[in-house]
Amino acid sequence: MSEKRSTVILYTDGACSGNPGPGGWGALLIFNGIEKEMSGGEPHTTNNRMEMQAVIEGLKALTRPCHVKIHSDSALIINAFTKGWIENWLKKGWKKSDKKPVENKELWQAMIKEAEPHTVEWIKVKGHSTDQLNNRVDQLAVEASKKYQ
Repeated sequence: MSEKRSTVILYTDGACSGNPGPGGWGALLIFNGIEKEMSGGEPHTTNNRMEMQAVIEGLKALTRPCHVKIHSDSALIINAFTKGWIENWLKKGWKKSDKKPVENKELWQAMIKEAEPHTVEWIKVKGHSTDQLNNRVDQLAVEASKKYQ
């Protein structure tokens, strides 16, 4: 018998001043109308790493298996999970089609691990546009990055 999973909305974003440079991530969890904002950063990082960290931290905050609708403006993250890139990287020993190693392997592995107990829906949103919640997590990420500048 399958359990009824709660649906959680997760918006994530990363920001970096310079690439690499000081960076920040932001995440917003929404469950039953309750919102939880999270953010953090690093003094020397990349935008992709911060995008990934936002997803990891958002998923880590969940206390039980859920149906998670992850909204991200990162085409890299969305495509990796929706276009079979992850499966191909795993089959090829974390190598891309050009035989080069996948960058940020440890963060991809952490994302996979954190997503495992959940049913995840990956939703691409347009960055810096009219999506208010995406703009909100972008602001969280930018503010977090400023602590390291």
